[in-house]
Amino acid sequence: MRTLSLLTAATLTAAYALAFFYAPMDAAEGVRQKIFYVHVPLSIVALCGFVAGGVLAIQHLRTGDRKWDLRSYVAIHMALIFGIGALITGSIWARAAWGHWWLWDEPLLVSFLIVFLLYACYQPLRFAIEDPERQARYASVFAVVAGAFVPLNFAAVRLAEQNTHPRSLSQSDNLPGEVWLVFFVALVGMGLLYVTLCRMEMTAKRTRGELRKLRRRLGDDVVAGRSAAPQ
Repeated sequence: MRTLSLLTAATLTAAYALAFFYAPMDAAEGVRQKIFYVHVPLSIVALCGFVAGGVLAIQHLRTGDRKWDLRSYVAIHMALIFGIGALITGSIWARAAWGHWWLWDEPLLVSFLIVFLLYACYQPLRFAIEDPERQARYASVFAVVAGAFVPLNFAAVRLAEQNTHPRSLSQSDNLPGEVWLVFFVALVGMGLLYVTLCRMEMTAKRTRGELRKLRRRLGDDVVAGRSAAPQ
């Protein structure tokens, strides 16, 4: 964990140092375009996290091993957090570039919001079921179906007529090599941040689980000791 955390911090620091001091300034947008190196990696990692949650859920349905359910839950939970970051940074960029916080007639924006709201139903659905086995099974089915929806949704959006939102990565021939280099470093750093936070959350959840087991065992030992004590 320490090595992974240090690597994440170093990569993100390098990415945003390069973004401000190496990447060329956009002629039209100026310094506000620098949020591209935060917003787009956040969006990509969030969507990949949603799909990863579905893949891990398939493993749970195949094997019945609860560790895959935990991994799927953490992947989706962390992707939701990154999705919030993507929505916030996108709104800030939209306000600076277009004068509006949001445009409802832009397919790419609305499709991302739909995916985010779909996954926002994951935790309420999960924790509405008390039985642990049914909870894990139903949550995995939801994750698989929603995970399949993500690429289909964005493939359909890409076929739509281009509107206000820029398709920066689709116009790769127009991007200088410096921009691609900085974007790649930022994307790797954001991916490492996602993996690091997932590992931290999984470690915390496993530790809490072990503590609950120890408390139950200690309580059983105390009860057994009192029962065995002479009257």
